[in-house]
Amino acid sequence: MANTLLIGLSRQSALRRELDIVANNIANMNTNGYKADGAVFSEHIMPRARADRFSGPDARLSFVHDRASWMDLSQGPRDVTRNPLDVSIDGDAFLVIETPKGERYTRNGALQLNAAGELVTSAGHRVLGEAGPIVFNADDKGIEINPNGVVRVREGAQSDSDGERGRLRLVRFETPQSLVKDGTSSFAAPADILPQPTPNSRIVQGTIEKSNVRPVVEMTRMMELTRAYTSVADILSKHSELRRGAIQKLAEVPA
Repeated sequence: MANTLLIGLSRQSALRRELDIVANNIANMNTNGYKADGAVFSEHIMPRARADRFSGPDARLSFVHDRASWMDLSQGPRDVTRNPLDVSIDGDAFLVIETPKGERYTRNGALQLNAAGELVTSAGHRVLGEAGPIVFNADDKGIEINPNGVVRVREGAQSDSDGERGRLRLVRFETPQSLVKDGTSSFAAPADILPQPTPNSRIVQGTIEKSNVRPVVEMTRMMELTRAYTSVADILSKHSELRRGAIQKLAEVPA
């Protein structure tokens, strides 16, 4: 009987883990640049039951093994904002940002200027160009970011001359699934995973990449997981009642 409880608990633990992942996806369905997570489970076969009194197929126990989680790095829908500081990436590249913990990588292109005229993310992290942070002058106007990431402005009070403020640094990774989430829409790269240049990705100014979470799919999955968890809980409850009844019967002293 203990085997039934252990198998049921392994299933409930896996369902709880997946439910947490789905809930986090739903919570971030409106987060710019967010990438949905998924869970990977497998069957773990015990070679024989603990009591070693079963024969044939009944001797094997099937547990649920929580193997890992994975990220859906597909491109999210693009929202047109017409804000010159908003950018999205057409391709598999990431923007490089500077944080207190080091370089991080993001697809969240909702950018803005800080008090020092630096191009930063909505979280205040500086966006890095090929030559370092991108800084604007107080009298810069008409910001343009071309598909190659080159940032140009109309400089001076008369706005009659062009100036270049840098080029956005875009990178890609050979094994993007090795990236680790560091916040809702930024990623950290392990020490042995180096960013690579990306000649094929392009910047689209005036747009933002939204979350790639599919709300209907995630809500449906949440209902399925909740029902499955409840079903397993009912089975375990009935098993406990059966075990309690058996113990009571065995404890009865014949008259």
